[in-house]
Amino acid sequence: MNFKDKKVLVTGGTKGIGKTVALAFASQGASVGVNYATDDQSASDLEKELQQMSSDYLLLKADVSSADEVETMIRQVLDQWERIDILVNNAGIIRDKMLLFLGEEDWDRVINTNLKGTYLCSRAVLKEMISQKSGRIINMASPSAITGRQAQTNYSASKGGIISFTKSLSKEVARIGITVNAICPGIIDTPMTQELKEATKKELLSMIPMGKFGKTDNVADGVLFLASEKAAYITGQVLAIDGGLT
Repeated sequence: MNFKDKKVLVTGGTKGIGKTVALAFASQGASVGVNYATDDQSASDLEKELQQMSSDYLLLKADVSSADEVETMIRQVLDQWERIDILVNNAGIIRDKMLLFLGEEDWDRVINTNLKGTYLCSRAVLKEMISQKSGRIINMASPSAITGRQAQTNYSASKGGIISFTKSLSKEVARIGITVNAICPGIIDTPMTQELKEATKKELLSMIPMGKFGKTDNVADGVLFLASEKAAYITGQVLAIDGGLT
């Protein structure tokens, strides 16, 4: 797939799945804007890798749950490239606790980052995509949205909201030439999963029919497919990349 001359924005893009997605687009010729919230070191590390692939990239520090910061970020991208062709809403956090012990702050932070951030970023780029009469929006969901998982009521609710958001928005903009889809990654081999206790890893592996964790490349391949012309007639869908978990 060739994304030469395409302008891409990936939120939460300096680590894990987001990083692999950003690098995958860059490797296919896209100009890539990579958003992150706080981790300057990860952004610096990613920049070194991007420099080896492309001279046309942006690092964008912004909290996606803040309307003002999102608007500023989108303006930075448009000032540089004058358009946004593809938005990947990947930014997300977890604050896992059983509901009885889940404080309002942890509920709000997860909902605001995961769900409100998807809303704010999508709304901001839609203004440009509508004028272009083209665009791709790809949102990151989770198996927790479909199956539920204990101690993840806030996370599951945020990701379930993203699925409903995806299906509704896709109907609003389909006739304009904009597609809106979601990716539902399963348990992916990232630094976060590598830190899990061996007993927890075994439990998780037992839930996956394929018997192995996915790789960030597996998810990036799905994102690039949905962003490509090969997926031009696909919208409002949720693509599970989870080894059969759901």
